[in-house]
Amino acid sequence: MAQAPSAPAEGAGSGSPEAGTHPDRAYAGDQHAAPASGRPEAGRQAAPAAGRPETDPLRKAPAPAPGHAPGVDDAHRREQPSAPGPVPGHPNHRPDTPAPANGDRPLAHSADGKGPAPQRPEPRGGLLMGRPFGVPVYVAPSWFLVAALITWVFGGQLERVLPELGAARYLVSLFFAVAFYASVLVHELAHTVAALRFKLPVRRIQLQFFGGVSEIEKEAETPGREFVLAFVGPLLSLVLAGAFYAAAQTVEPGTVPGVLLAGLMISNLIVAAFNLLPGLPLDGGRMLRAVVWKITGKPMAGTVAAAWVGRALAVSVLIGLPLLTQSGALGTEAADNVGMDTVLDALLAAILAAIIWTGAGNSLRMARLREHLPELRARALTRRAVPVETDTPLSEALRRANAAGARALVVVDADGQPLSLVREAAIAGVPEHRRPWVAVSGLAQDLTDGMRVSAELSGEELLDALRATPATEYLVVEETGEIYGVLSAADVERAFVKAMARPS
Repeated sequence: MAQAPSAPAEGAGSGSPEAGTHPDRAYAGDQHAAPASGRPEAGRQAAPAAGRPETDPLRKAPAPAPGHAPGVDDAHRREQPSAPGPVPGHPNHRPDTPAPANGDRPLAHSADGKGPAPQRPEPRGGLLMGRPFGVPVYVAPSWFLVAALITWVFGGQLERVLPELGAARYLVSLFFAVAFYASVLVHELAHTVAALRFKLPVRRIQLQFFGGVSEIEKEAETPGREFVLAFVGPLLSLVLAGAFYAAAQTVEPGTVPGVLLAGLMISNLIVAAFNLLPGLPLDGGRMLRAVVWKITGKPMAGTVAAAWVGRALAVSVLIGLPLLTQSGALGTEAADNVGMDTVLDALLAAILAAIIWTGAGNSLRMARLREHLPELRARALTRRAVPVETDTPLSEALRRANAAGARALVVVDADGQPLSLVREAAIAGVPEHRRPWVAVSGLAQDLTDGMRVSAELSGEELLDALRATPATEYLVVEETGEIYGVLSAADVERAFVKAMARPS
Protein backbone atom coordinates (compact mmCIF):
# COMPACT_ATOMS: atom_id res chain seq x y z
CA MET A 1 0.00 0.00 0.00
CA ALA A 2 1.24 3.54 -0.61
CA GLN A 3 0.41 6.50 1.46
CA ALA A 4 1.54 9.94 0.61
CA PRO A 5 1.02 13.42 1.89
CA SER A 6 -1.15 14.59 -0.94
CA ALA A 7 -0.63 13.68 -0.60
CA PRO A 8 1.23 11.55 -0.83
CA ALA A 9 1.78 11.16 -3.82
CA GLU A 10 -0.66 9.99 -4.59
CA GLY A 11 -6.35 15.46 -1.26
CA ALA A 12 -8.36 18.38 -0.57
CA GLY A 13 -7.75 21.16 -3.01
CA SER A 14 -8.35 24.80 -2.41
CA GLY A 15 -10.25 27.45 -4.20
CA SER A 16 -8.32 29.98 -6.18
CA PRO A 17 -9.68 33.51 -5.70
CA GLU A 18 -9.79 35.65 -8.75
CA ALA A 19 -7.30 38.46 -8.97
CA GLY A 20 -8.59 41.87 -8.05
CA THR A 21 -7.47 45.37 -8.71
CA HIS A 22 -4.22 45.45 -6.77
CA PRO A 23 -1.61 44.08 -9.16
CA ASP A 24 1.27 45.73 -7.37
CA ARG A 25 0.77 44.40 -3.83
CA ALA A 26 4.06 43.48 -2.21
CA TYR A 27 4.56 40.14 -0.51
CA ALA A 28 4.21 39.58 3.24
CA GLY A 29 6.77 41.44 5.23
CA ASP A 30 7.29 44.20 2.68
CA GLN A 31 6.89 47.57 4.29
CA HIS A 32 5.78 49.24 1.07
CA ALA A 33 3.73 48.28 -1.93
CA ALA A 34 4.46 49.47 -5.41
CA PRO A 35 2.47 52.51 -6.52
CA ALA A 36 -0.90 51.83 -8.09
CA SER A 37 0.40 52.85 -11.44
CA GLY A 38 2.59 49.79 -11.51
CA ARG A 39 5.77 51.86 -11.65
CA PRO A 40 7.81 51.42 -8.47
CA GLU A 41 9.58 54.42 -7.10
CA ALA A 42 13.08 54.66 -8.50
CA GLY A 43 15.82 53.49 -6.22
CA ARG A 44 13.54 51.97 -3.57
CA GLN A 45 14.64 48.49 -2.54
CA ALA A 46 12.11 46.38 -0.63
CA ALA A 47 13.79 43.87 1.64
CA PRO A 48 12.48 40.31 1.53
CA ALA A 49 10.35 39.19 4.43
CA ALA A 50 11.63 36.77 7.02
CA GLY A 51 11.44 33.24 5.80
CA ARG A 52 11.47 34.31 2.17
CA PRO A 53 13.78 32.55 -0.26
CA GLU A 54 16.66 34.88 -0.99
CA THR A 55 18.72 32.65 -3.21
CA ASP A 56 19.38 33.53 -6.79
CA PRO A 57 16.33 32.30 -8.71
CA LEU A 58 18.54 30.60 -11.25
CA ARG A 59 20.74 28.83 -8.75
CA LYS A 60 20.51 25.11 -9.09
CA ALA A 61 18.19 23.54 -6.53
CA PRO A 62 19.37 20.71 -4.27
CA ALA A 63 19.06 17.28 -5.73
CA PRO A 64 15.56 15.85 -5.16
CA ALA A 65 15.05 13.03 -2.76
CA PRO A 66 15.64 9.65 -4.33
CA GLY A 67 12.77 7.51 -5.41
CA HIS A 68 11.27 4.83 -3.28
CA ALA A 69 12.06 1.19 -3.42
CA PRO A 70 9.51 -1.21 -4.94
CA GLY A 71 7.12 -3.09 -2.72
CA VAL A 72 8.35 -5.98 -0.66
CA ASP A 73 5.36 -8.11 -1.33
CA ASP A 74 1.72 -7.99 -2.18
CA ALA A 75 0.82 -6.12 0.99
CA HIS A 76 3.52 -3.53 1.12
CA ARG A 77 2.23 0.02 1.09
CA ARG A 78 4.87 2.06 -0.71
CA GLU A 79 5.12 5.62 0.49
CA GLN A 80 5.86 8.47 -1.84
CA PRO A 81 5.07 12.14 -1.71
CA SER A 82 2.48 13.03 -4.24
CA ALA A 83 3.80 16.47 -4.38
CA PRO A 84 3.15 18.85 -7.24
CA GLY A 85 5.54 20.47 -9.66
CA PRO A 86 8.13 21.37 -7.04
CA VAL A 87 8.91 17.86 -5.96
CA PRO A 88 10.66 15.04 -7.84
CA GLY A 89 8.54 13.40 -10.46
CA HIS A 90 6.70 16.57 -11.41
CA PRO A 91 6.21 16.96 -15.17
CA ASN A 92 8.02 20.32 -15.21
CA HIS A 93 10.86 19.41 -12.88
CA ARG A 94 14.21 20.04 -14.54
CA PRO A 95 17.58 21.56 -13.63
CA ASP A 96 17.61 25.31 -13.42
CA THR A 97 19.16 27.34 -16.18
CA PRO A 98 22.63 28.79 -15.45
CA ALA A 99 22.61 32.40 -14.37
CA PRO A 100 23.17 34.86 -17.19
CA ALA A 101 26.35 36.84 -17.38
CA ASN A 102 24.57 40.20 -17.37
CA GLY A 103 23.48 42.03 -14.29
CA ASP A 104 19.71 41.59 -14.71
CA ARG A 105 18.27 39.03 -12.37
CA PRO A 106 16.00 36.47 -14.07
CA LEU A 107 12.62 36.38 -12.41
CA ALA A 108 11.01 33.04 -13.12
CA HIS A 109 11.76 29.47 -14.13
CA SER A 110 10.98 27.44 -17.24
CA ALA A 111 12.54 25.21 -19.84
CA ASP A 112 13.23 27.52 -22.69
CA GLY A 113 12.54 30.94 -24.02
CA LYS A 114 9.26 30.27 -25.82
CA GLY A 115 5.94 28.93 -24.71
CA PRO A 116 5.10 26.87 -21.65
CA ALA A 117 7.40 24.04 -20.71
CA PRO A 118 6.39 20.68 -22.19
CA GLN A 119 4.84 18.25 -19.75
CA ARG A 120 5.95 14.68 -19.58
CA PRO A 121 3.26 12.03 -19.12
CA GLU A 122 2.93 10.59 -15.65
CA PRO A 123 4.63 7.20 -15.29
CA ARG A 124 2.03 4.52 -15.89
CA GLY A 125 3.73 1.65 -14.08
CA GLY A 126 3.55 -1.06 -16.73
CA LEU A 127 0.77 -2.79 -18.66
CA LEU A 128 -2.74 -1.60 -17.77
CA MET A 129 -4.95 -4.60 -16.94
CA GLY A 130 -8.16 -2.89 -15.87
CA ARG A 131 -9.78 -0.41 -13.48
CA PRO A 132 -11.65 -2.22 -10.70
CA PHE A 133 -13.44 0.29 -8.46
CA GLY A 134 -12.06 2.97 -10.76
CA VAL A 135 -8.45 2.27 -9.72
CA PRO A 136 -6.02 1.37 -12.54
CA VAL A 137 -4.20 -1.96 -12.15
CA TYR A 138 -0.79 -2.23 -13.79
CA VAL A 139 1.52 -5.19 -14.29
CA ALA A 140 5.15 -4.11 -14.03
CA PRO A 141 7.73 -5.61 -16.39
CA SER A 142 9.40 -7.29 -13.42
CA TRP A 143 6.30 -9.45 -12.95
CA PHE A 144 7.04 -11.36 -16.16
CA LEU A 145 10.48 -12.27 -14.84
CA VAL A 146 8.96 -13.56 -11.60
CA ALA A 147 6.22 -15.42 -13.48
CA ALA A 148 8.87 -17.16 -15.58
CA LEU A 149 10.80 -18.07 -12.43
CA ILE A 150 7.68 -19.46 -10.73
CA THR A 151 6.83 -21.44 -13.87
CA TRP A 152 10.29 -22.99 -13.93
CA VAL A 153 10.45 -23.79 -10.21
CA PHE A 154 6.89 -25.11 -9.89
CA GLY A 155 7.32 -27.05 -13.12
CA GLY A 156 10.27 -28.87 -11.55
CA GLN A 157 8.12 -29.79 -8.56
CA LEU A 158 5.34 -31.05 -10.82
CA GLU A 159 7.86 -33.32 -12.56
CA ARG A 160 8.33 -35.18 -9.28
CA VAL A 161 4.64 -35.23 -8.34
CA LEU A 162 3.04 -35.71 -11.76
CA PRO A 163 5.74 -37.11 -14.09
CA GLU A 164 3.10 -38.20 -16.62
CA LEU A 165 2.47 -34.56 -17.58
CA GLY A 166 5.73 -34.26 -19.48
CA ALA A 167 6.32 -30.85 -21.04
CA ALA A 168 2.70 -29.88 -20.29
CA ARG A 169 3.74 -29.38 -16.67
CA TYR A 170 5.05 -25.93 -17.60
CA LEU A 171 1.62 -24.89 -18.87
CA VAL A 172 0.15 -26.01 -15.56
CA SER A 173 2.92 -24.16 -13.73
CA LEU A 174 2.24 -20.99 -15.73
CA PHE A 175 -1.43 -21.22 -14.78
CA PHE A 176 -0.35 -21.46 -11.13
CA ALA A 177 1.80 -18.32 -11.46
CA VAL A 178 -1.13 -16.37 -12.94
CA ALA A 179 -3.55 -17.69 -10.31
CA PHE A 180 -1.14 -16.81 -7.52
CA TYR A 181 -0.84 -13.21 -8.69
CA ALA A 182 -4.61 -13.09 -9.05
CA SER A 183 -4.66 -13.85 -5.33
CA VAL A 184 -2.18 -11.06 -4.78
CA LEU A 185 -4.50 -8.73 -6.69
CA VAL A 186 -7.40 -9.73 -4.42
CA HIS A 187 -5.18 -8.92 -1.45
CA GLU A 188 -4.43 -5.48 -2.87
CA LEU A 189 -8.07 -4.86 -3.74
CA ALA A 190 -8.90 -5.44 -0.08
CA HIS A 191 -6.58 -2.58 0.85
CA THR A 192 -8.02 -0.46 -1.95
CA VAL A 193 -11.66 -1.01 -1.00
CA ALA A 194 -10.88 -0.17 2.63
CA ALA A 195 -9.05 2.99 1.56
CA LEU A 196 -11.94 4.10 -0.65
CA ARG A 197 -14.32 3.35 2.20
CA PHE A 198 -12.33 5.78 4.35
CA LYS A 199 -12.32 8.32 1.49
CA LEU A 200 -8.59 7.95 0.87
CA PRO A 201 -7.66 8.30 -2.82
CA VAL A 202 -5.86 5.36 -4.41
CA ARG A 203 -3.57 6.26 -7.28
CA ARG A 204 -3.05 2.77 -8.68
CA ILE A 205 -2.36 -0.90 -7.96
CA GLN A 206 0.81 -2.37 -9.37
CA LEU A 207 1.73 -6.05 -9.57
CA GLN A 208 5.48 -6.34 -9.55
CA PHE A 209 8.51 -8.22 -8.32
CA PHE A 210 7.72 -9.97 -5.01
CA GLY A 211 4.04 -9.08 -5.06
CA GLY A 212 1.98 -5.93 -5.38
CA VAL A 213 1.58 -2.36 -4.21
CA SER A 214 -1.55 -0.31 -3.55
CA GLU A 215 -0.55 3.33 -3.79
CA ILE A 216 -2.77 5.19 -1.34
CA GLU A 217 -2.22 8.93 -1.60
CA LYS A 218 -3.21 10.01 1.90
CA GLU A 219 -2.56 8.78 5.40
CA ALA A 220 -5.34 7.33 7.55
CA GLU A 221 -6.73 9.91 9.95
CA THR A 222 -6.91 7.66 13.02
CA PRO A 223 -4.92 4.68 14.33
CA GLY A 224 -8.05 2.55 14.16
CA ARG A 225 -8.45 3.17 10.45
CA GLU A 226 -4.74 2.59 9.92
CA PHE A 227 -5.04 -0.80 11.65
CA VAL A 228 -8.07 -1.83 9.60
CA LEU A 229 -6.48 -0.62 6.37
CA ALA A 230 -3.42 -2.78 7.02
CA PHE A 231 -5.20 -5.85 8.37
CA VAL A 232 -7.72 -6.40 5.57
CA GLY A 233 -4.99 -7.54 3.15
CA PRO A 234 -3.63 -10.46 5.22
CA LEU A 235 -7.20 -11.27 6.26
CA LEU A 236 -8.25 -11.72 2.62
CA SER A 237 -5.18 -13.88 2.00
CA LEU A 238 -6.22 -16.10 4.90
CA VAL A 239 -9.76 -16.28 3.54
CA LEU A 240 -8.40 -17.28 0.13
CA ALA A 241 -6.22 -19.96 1.74
CA GLY A 242 -9.30 -21.35 3.47
CA ALA A 243 -11.28 -21.29 0.24
CA PHE A 244 -8.56 -23.17 -1.66
CA TYR A 245 -8.31 -25.70 1.17
CA ALA A 246 -12.06 -26.30 1.04
CA ALA A 247 -11.94 -26.68 -2.74
CA ALA A 248 -9.02 -29.12 -2.46
CA GLN A 249 -11.19 -31.43 -0.34
CA THR A 250 -13.56 -31.90 -3.26
CA VAL A 251 -10.94 -33.21 -5.71
CA GLU A 252 -8.69 -36.22 -5.69
CA PRO A 253 -5.20 -35.64 -4.24
CA GLY A 254 -2.31 -36.14 -6.64
CA THR A 255 -4.22 -34.77 -9.62
CA VAL A 256 -3.56 -31.51 -11.43
CA PRO A 257 -6.49 -29.70 -9.73
CA GLY A 258 -5.46 -31.09 -6.36
CA VAL A 259 -1.85 -29.97 -6.72
CA LEU A 260 -2.85 -26.51 -7.96
CA LEU A 261 -5.33 -25.95 -5.14
CA ALA A 262 -2.85 -27.16 -2.53
CA GLY A 263 -0.15 -24.87 -3.96
CA LEU A 264 -2.46 -21.86 -3.95
CA MET A 265 -3.54 -22.60 -0.37
CA ILE A 266 0.06 -22.77 0.84
CA SER A 267 1.15 -19.68 -1.11
CA ASN A 268 -1.68 -17.57 0.33
CA LEU A 269 -0.84 -18.77 3.83
CA ILE A 270 2.77 -17.69 3.27
CA VAL A 271 1.63 -14.30 1.95
CA ALA A 272 -0.61 -13.74 4.98
CA ALA A 273 2.02 -14.87 7.49
CA PHE A 274 4.80 -12.81 5.91
CA ASN A 275 2.67 -9.69 5.79
CA LEU A 276 1.68 -10.05 9.44
CA LEU A 277 5.31 -9.73 10.55
CA PRO A 278 5.35 -6.62 12.77
CA GLY A 279 7.73 -4.35 10.90
CA LEU A 280 7.47 -1.71 8.23
CA PRO A 281 6.92 -1.75 5.31
CA LEU A 282 4.81 -4.90 5.83
CA ASP A 283 1.16 -4.76 6.80
CA GLY A 284 2.07 -6.10 10.22
CA GLY A 285 4.32 -3.08 10.60
CA ARG A 286 1.38 -0.81 9.79
CA MET A 287 -0.63 -2.59 12.43
CA LEU A 288 2.18 -2.16 14.98
CA ARG A 289 2.43 1.51 14.03
CA ALA A 290 -1.31 1.92 14.63
CA VAL A 291 -1.04 0.31 18.07
CA VAL A 292 1.88 2.52 19.15
CA TRP A 293 0.13 5.54 17.67
CA LYS A 294 -2.98 4.73 19.73
CA ILE A 295 -0.98 4.27 22.93
CA THR A 296 1.25 7.33 22.60
CA GLY A 297 -1.04 9.58 20.60
CA LYS A 298 1.88 10.29 18.24
CA PRO A 299 1.92 8.91 14.68
CA MET A 300 5.66 9.56 14.43
CA ALA A 301 6.35 7.41 17.50
CA GLY A 302 4.48 4.54 15.88
CA THR A 303 6.40 4.96 12.64
CA VAL A 304 9.78 5.00 14.40
CA ALA A 305 8.96 1.86 16.39
CA ALA A 306 7.61 -0.08 13.41
CA ALA A 307 10.44 1.05 11.13
CA TRP A 308 13.16 -0.14 13.51
CA VAL A 309 11.37 -3.45 13.96
CA GLY A 310 11.29 -3.65 10.16
CA ARG A 311 15.04 -3.13 10.01
CA ALA A 312 15.50 -5.87 12.61
CA LEU A 313 13.34 -8.12 10.43
CA ALA A 314 15.54 -7.32 7.44
CA VAL A 315 18.64 -8.45 9.33
CA SER A 316 16.81 -11.57 10.53
CA VAL A 317 15.78 -12.48 6.98
CA LEU A 318 19.31 -11.89 5.69
CA ILE A 319 20.84 -14.23 8.27
CA GLY A 320 18.03 -16.56 9.21
CA LEU A 321 16.50 -17.58 5.88
CA PRO A 322 19.65 -19.25 4.48
CA LEU A 323 20.24 -21.00 7.83
CA LEU A 324 16.67 -22.32 7.96
CA THR A 325 16.73 -23.64 4.41
CA GLN A 326 20.15 -25.23 4.88
CA SER A 327 19.06 -26.91 8.12
CA GLY A 328 15.92 -28.37 6.54
CA ALA A 329 13.57 -26.54 8.92
CA LEU A 330 11.46 -25.32 5.98
CA GLY A 331 10.79 -28.80 4.67
CA THR A 332 13.83 -29.11 2.43
CA GLU A 333 16.63 -31.59 2.80
CA ALA A 334 19.43 -30.47 5.11
CA ALA A 335 22.69 -29.68 3.33
CA ASP A 336 26.15 -29.93 4.84
CA ASN A 337 27.95 -28.24 1.96
CA VAL A 338 27.45 -25.03 0.04
CA GLY A 339 25.73 -25.75 -3.25
CA MET A 340 23.82 -23.81 -5.87
CA ASP A 341 20.58 -24.03 -3.85
CA THR A 342 22.30 -22.47 -0.85
CA VAL A 343 23.64 -19.64 -3.00
CA LEU A 344 20.18 -18.98 -4.46
CA ASP A 345 18.64 -18.98 -0.98
CA ALA A 346 21.24 -16.46 0.19
CA LEU A 347 20.59 -14.26 -2.86
CA LEU A 348 16.83 -14.37 -2.26
CA ALA A 349 17.35 -13.50 1.40
CA ALA A 350 19.59 -10.57 0.47
CA ILE A 351 17.01 -9.18 -1.96
CA LEU A 352 14.18 -9.49 0.56
CA ALA A 353 16.28 -7.96 3.34
CA ALA A 354 17.32 -5.04 1.14
CA ILE A 355 13.72 -4.28 0.16
CA ILE A 356 12.47 -4.48 3.76
CA TRP A 357 15.31 -2.29 5.04
CA THR A 358 14.78 0.29 2.30
CA GLY A 359 11.02 0.30 2.83
CA ALA A 360 11.45 0.88 6.55
CA GLY A 361 13.80 3.78 5.86
CA ASN A 362 11.38 5.29 3.36
CA SER A 363 8.62 5.08 5.97
CA LEU A 364 10.74 7.07 8.40
CA ARG A 365 11.56 9.63 5.74
CA MET A 366 7.93 10.08 4.75
CA ALA A 367 6.85 10.43 8.38
CA ARG A 368 9.42 13.18 8.78
CA LEU A 369 8.07 14.87 5.67
CA ARG A 370 4.52 14.83 7.05
CA GLU A 371 5.80 16.45 10.22
CA HIS A 372 7.37 19.30 8.25
CA LEU A 373 4.67 19.73 5.58
CA PRO A 374 2.89 22.53 7.48
CA GLU A 375 6.09 24.59 7.10
CA LEU A 376 5.42 24.86 3.36
CA ARG A 377 3.31 28.04 3.24
CA ALA A 378 2.42 29.86 0.06
CA ARG A 379 2.60 33.22 1.83
CA ALA A 380 6.17 32.61 3.00
CA LEU A 381 7.44 31.24 -0.31
CA THR A 382 5.88 33.79 -2.67
CA ARG A 383 8.14 36.17 -4.57
CA ARG A 384 7.31 39.85 -4.75
CA ALA A 385 6.09 40.82 -8.21
CA VAL A 386 5.62 44.05 -10.14
CA PRO A 387 2.93 44.54 -12.79
CA VAL A 388 3.87 45.50 -16.33
CA GLU A 389 1.73 46.04 -19.39
CA THR A 390 1.98 43.78 -22.42
CA ASP A 391 4.02 46.15 -24.60
CA THR A 392 6.57 47.01 -21.89
CA PRO A 393 10.14 46.36 -23.09
CA LEU A 394 11.95 43.70 -21.14
CA SER A 395 14.77 46.05 -20.15
CA GLU A 396 12.28 48.51 -18.65
CA ALA A 397 10.41 45.74 -16.84
CA LEU A 398 13.65 44.49 -15.30
CA ARG A 399 14.59 47.99 -14.26
CA ARG A 400 11.28 48.39 -12.42
CA ALA A 401 11.62 44.99 -10.79
CA ASN A 402 15.15 45.67 -9.58
CA ALA A 403 14.13 49.09 -8.28
CA ALA A 404 11.31 47.51 -6.27
CA GLY A 405 13.38 44.58 -5.05
CA ALA A 406 10.98 42.21 -6.83
CA ARG A 407 11.79 38.85 -8.34
CA ALA A 408 8.79 38.28 -10.62
CA LEU A 409 6.85 40.08 -13.35
CA VAL A 410 3.08 39.92 -13.88
CA VAL A 411 1.71 41.09 -17.22
CA VAL A 412 -1.52 43.05 -16.69
CA ASP A 413 -4.08 44.75 -18.91
CA ALA A 414 -4.98 48.44 -18.89
CA ASP A 415 -7.25 47.89 -15.86
CA GLY A 416 -4.52 46.16 -13.87
CA GLN A 417 -5.99 42.69 -14.23
CA PRO A 418 -3.33 39.93 -14.52
CA LEU A 419 -3.01 38.24 -17.90
CA SER A 420 0.17 36.17 -17.75
CA LEU A 421 3.42 35.53 -15.88
CA VAL A 422 6.85 36.27 -17.35
CA ARG A 423 9.03 33.17 -17.16
CA GLU A 424 12.47 33.23 -15.65
CA ALA A 425 14.33 31.11 -18.20
CA ALA A 426 12.66 33.02 -21.02
CA ILE A 427 14.34 36.18 -19.70
CA ALA A 428 17.67 34.39 -19.41
CA GLY A 429 17.38 33.36 -23.06
CA VAL A 430 17.21 36.96 -24.30
CA PRO A 431 20.62 38.60 -24.84
CA GLU A 432 21.03 41.84 -22.94
CA HIS A 433 21.49 43.96 -26.09
CA ARG A 434 18.09 42.79 -27.43
CA ARG A 435 16.08 43.40 -24.26
CA PRO A 436 15.03 46.98 -25.11
CA TRP A 437 13.32 45.61 -28.26
CA VAL A 438 11.62 42.54 -26.73
CA ALA A 439 8.15 42.99 -25.19
CA VAL A 440 7.41 41.09 -21.98
CA SER A 441 4.24 39.62 -23.49
CA GLY A 442 6.36 37.42 -25.75
CA LEU A 443 8.08 35.85 -22.75
CA ALA A 444 4.99 35.21 -20.65
CA GLN A 445 2.77 32.23 -20.01
CA ASP A 446 -0.97 32.86 -20.04
CA LEU A 447 -2.73 32.41 -16.72
CA THR A 448 -5.23 29.61 -16.28
CA ASP A 449 -7.60 29.14 -13.35
CA GLY A 450 -5.35 26.46 -11.87
CA MET A 451 -2.39 28.84 -11.89
CA ARG A 452 -4.10 31.12 -9.35
CA VAL A 453 -3.53 29.91 -5.81
CA SER A 454 -4.57 31.34 -2.48
CA ALA A 455 -1.95 32.94 -0.25
CA GLU A 456 -3.51 31.05 2.67
CA LEU A 457 -2.61 27.61 1.34
CA SER A 458 0.00 25.58 3.19
CA GLY A 459 1.30 22.05 3.60
CA GLU A 460 -0.67 19.29 1.95
CA GLU A 461 -3.31 21.63 0.52
CA LEU A 462 -0.63 23.70 -1.19
CA LEU A 463 0.98 20.63 -2.73
CA ASP A 464 -2.42 19.35 -3.88
CA ALA A 465 -3.25 22.66 -5.54
CA LEU A 466 0.07 22.81 -7.40
CA ARG A 467 -0.07 19.17 -8.40
CA ALA A 468 -3.54 19.66 -9.87
CA THR A 469 -2.13 22.18 -12.38
CA PRO A 470 1.57 21.56 -13.09
CA ALA A 471 3.33 24.80 -13.99
CA THR A 472 6.58 26.62 -13.32
CA GLU A 473 4.99 29.73 -11.75
CA TYR A 474 1.70 30.48 -10.04
CA LEU A 475 -0.07 33.75 -9.33
CA VAL A 476 -0.71 34.02 -5.59
CA VAL A 477 -3.79 36.02 -4.60
CA GLU A 478 -5.35 37.14 -1.36
CA GLU A 479 -8.82 36.06 -0.31
CA THR A 480 -10.02 39.46 -1.47
CA GLY A 481 -8.68 38.71 -4.94
CA GLU A 482 -5.79 41.17 -4.97
CA ILE A 483 -2.41 40.01 -6.21
CA TYR A 484 0.01 38.92 -3.52
CA GLY A 485 2.92 37.80 -5.69
CA VAL A 486 4.27 34.92 -7.76
CA LEU A 487 5.06 31.45 -6.44
CA SER A 488 7.88 29.65 -8.24
CA ALA A 489 7.87 25.86 -8.41
CA ALA A 490 11.65 25.98 -7.93
CA ASP A 491 11.23 27.78 -4.59
CA VAL A 492 8.72 25.21 -3.36
CA GLU A 493 11.07 22.46 -4.42
CA ARG A 494 13.90 23.95 -2.40
CA ALA A 495 11.65 24.25 0.64
CA PHE A 496 10.43 20.69 0.10
CA VAL A 497 13.96 19.27 -0.05
CA LYS A 498 14.99 21.35 2.96
CA ALA A 499 12.07 19.98 4.96
CA MET A 500 13.05 16.44 4.01
CA ALA A 501 16.62 16.99 5.19
CA ARG A 502 15.70 18.57 8.51
CA PRO A 503 15.78 16.11 11.46
CA SER A 504 12.53 15.41 13.27
